[in-house]
Amino acid sequence: MFIGHFGVGLAAKKIDNKPSLGTLFLASQFIDLLWPFFLLLGIEKLEIYPGVSAFNPLDFVYYPYSHSLLGVLFWALLFGAIYFLIKKNFKSALLLGILVLSHWILDLITHIPDLPLFPGIDTKVGFGLWNSVPLTIAVEGLIFIFGSYLYIKATKAENKRGTFALWSLLIFLVVIYVMNIIGPPPESAEAIGYAGLSQWLLIAWGYWIDRNRKSIY
Repeated sequence: MFIGHFGVGLAAKKIDNKPSLGTLFLASQFIDLLWPFFLLLGIEKLEIYPGVSAFNPLDFVYYPYSHSLLGVLFWALLFGAIYFLIKKNFKSALLLGILVLSHWILDLITHIPDLPLFPGIDTKVGFGLWNSVPLTIAVEGLIFIFGSYLYIKATKAENKRGTFALWSLLIFLVVIYVMNIIGPPPESAEAIGYAGLSQWLLIAWGYWIDRNRKSIY
């Protein structure tokens, strides 16, 4: 899942307007932001295997530190705790921790059984939505559309940049999503790792959006 995670981050602004959209994106995508570092350092492993699922040619061979259930629970607790120490806002810290955990839950729905429960244990889970391209697009698209709608309803542009920044991001995410669907498989795991690092720019984009929009509630 890709745009679905951003959809959850967008929707969270309706629940709590204190954290910036950039912070909400950071939480909802946190384990996918960590994973490229682990991949490029050789700590976790990925293979390109067209046909491993109908939707995605990536075979996540080994990623227990970023994507195991135990690992994600650790990252969720750490993320929420650090935010609380900085902002002293328990409600927002709790929401951000839940957003980190939501990534694993959405991955559980979409992935084939490749998500480990605990490091060192072979049991892997995944409900396999990726085995159906139409269903994957429908589910992820609905999450993204609904999240975008909630964010738009919860905020108001303070200037033209607030409108442009938001809509350009939404369009950009859809374009990237479509290109990933119709484009050729990536050439190497290393290329995937470097592409994954570029997601940090989307976090910065989220901060830019929120600096030019205000919450209505």
